[in-house]
Amino acid sequence: MREDKRVQKREQIAQAAYGLIETKGYAGTSMLAIAKAAKASNETLYAWYGDKLGLFRALVDDNAGLVADRIAAQAVDGPPLKALETVGAALLEMLLGPRAIALNQAAAADATGALGQAIAQGGRERVAPLLMDLIGRALDQGELSGEPLEITERFLSLLIGDQQIRRVIGVMPVPSTGECRKRSSDAIGALRTLYPGRP
Repeated sequence: MREDKRVQKREQIAQAAYGLIETKGYAGTSMLAIAKAAKASNETLYAWYGDKLGLFRALVDDNAGLVADRIAAQAVDGPPLKALETVGAALLEMLLGPRAIALNQAAAADATGALGQAIAQGGRERVAPLLMDLIGRALDQGELSGEPLEITERFLSLLIGDQQIRRVIGVMPVPSTGECRKRSSDAIGALRTLYPGRP
């Protein structure tokens, strides 16, 4: 299969998987149902992903990869906190977007905890170290002072707050790009106050 066709088929599979977990949950979604909805063979799904958990891990990895790519692009040069502000807005848009929320809703209903573990490993555990590297650069350049891990955790807390859970339980609409940018800007402002750098 040509690479462009493979990419197109993977997106069809992703759309089918997200659609099914929104209506049937993780436990009620089967590889066969995803294959049928995506107009793909069951054999293709098993060959590409191994099993259902592998498929959903790939969806998590794809989401996290978008943010990781944005971090890599922003981290090349320029003020680290400016890069962190841009990355924070992109991260928030991804975390509060329909796909990430569908995955979180499915994970909350998964009694085995397997999907939640996959989300943690493929999402936060992949992205947080990249954010900490940016914060480390901000410390090196005197934009902030303090411990990188503590500042990273505080940034994520300021950025995300309770918005994810409010989206998961359906009491908050999808935020606009402008709202995500403002939230990230406010989080950076708070970091500057809490962990002031060199004058």
